[in-house]
Amino acid sequence: MTASGTLESTAAARPMPSLAAFTQRVRGSMMNDDPATAAYDRIMRRLGISIGIAGVIVGGVELPEVAEQGRSNPAWWTVLAVVLAFGWYPIISVVSAVSGPRAIRFVCGCAAVSFLGALASIPFGLHLHTVDSTTVWPYRVTALAVTAAVLAWPTRLTVAYLLVAATSAAAATVYTVPALTTQHVAENFLRSAGLAALFVWCGTAATGAAARVDRESAIASRRAAAQAAAVARDRERSRFAALIHDAVLSTLLEASRAGTQSDVLQRQAERTLEQLEEYRGEERDPDLLDARSAVLFLRAAVHEINPSVRFATRTWPGYDDLRMPVHSASTIAAALSEAVRNSLRHAAVPGREVRRTVTATVSAGSIRIVFTDDGAGFDLSAVSADRLGLSMSILGRMRQLAGGSAFVESQPGEGTTVTLVWGGDGSR
Repeated sequence: MTASGTLESTAAARPMPSLAAFTQRVRGSMMNDDPATAAYDRIMRRLGISIGIAGVIVGGVELPEVAEQGRSNPAWWTVLAVVLAFGWYPIISVVSAVSGPRAIRFVCGCAAVSFLGALASIPFGLHLHTVDSTTVWPYRVTALAVTAAVLAWPTRLTVAYLLVAATSAAAATVYTVPALTTQHVAENFLRSAGLAALFVWCGTAATGAAARVDRESAIASRRAAAQAAAVARDRERSRFAALIHDAVLSTLLEASRAGTQSDVLQRQAERTLEQLEEYRGEERDPDLLDARSAVLFLRAAVHEINPSVRFATRTWPGYDDLRMPVHSASTIAAALSEAVRNSLRHAAVPGREVRRTVTATVSAGSIRIVFTDDGAGFDLSAVSADRLGLSMSILGRMRQLAGGSAFVESQPGEGTTVTLVWGGDGSR
């Protein structure tokens, strides 16, 4: 979008960024993808580190059984299955320690899919009923793989993965272990699925609780910012009222009583004019939000409508210098909320879930909000000019805001992008 080009061109024009600026940018892209989700980020990292370490420990514990079953199996399959079943867990630990939730979700998803690959390779590497044991060893790793899936995917997809993994593990045991009864097969499936379900419940409860903490924290911060701004406005009104009463009215009263020119009245009038000039020239910004408060404010507005909308934040060097009036933040929040509501009403696509994302890009003197969905989309030329949701609640509202502007891009079947810009000249 346009604001992105403005920000990126500004950054590119700088001759050679300093090491500190480069480090801050890298840290912002890796660790602060969504700084308004502190509790969720922490629980994701801790769970990721725990799962990674657990995978390494389980791999070590299973090595004797792997070696024992490997005597009657091809060596290439044993090596391949061990790599597929356990190879991702050291990576998960490292990524969880140094990166953010997005990278953690990716590597955990790779670990979960890789485990299915280990199960799928069994018919190609092992012969029917050749394992002299109660189960083939990948069966015992099912719960670990399902736990990785908890961090990688939404709950419904994780539950589907649980059923697929437990069924595949039970089927692998039927294929490799001789003399199994139907009861043994059912017990193997229920044991695997039951243990995995316990980990799914624990992981989902932990991440859900962290997300709720962040959501409530954002709402509380938004309310606190609005309350602080109201208190500051009241304080300014009281101060101005006192100045009017103590200086202006007093001077006017003396002027009404003085029949002739008075030196005292002249000095009092001069002092009153000086006070009014000082008051007018002061830098009074009682309603300003810093960068983090502005992001929390906007994020809370989105998640009050739909908590499932992903809200990501990107920062440029100097973003800490941003100061946004509460009035401007409220206007942007109202326009952004309308964009989200419009998407929820009109962007649905039968047969699949529509993904919605808000990305806030913050720099020293501006903020750009981009809301995107991959839904039905629409033809902009076919939208009536008097459609209030688009022309008034989004475009009109932002264009009436000093330094603000808004742009909408959409095509039928290609989703919709709404860009809100504040700061600078507000242009593309």
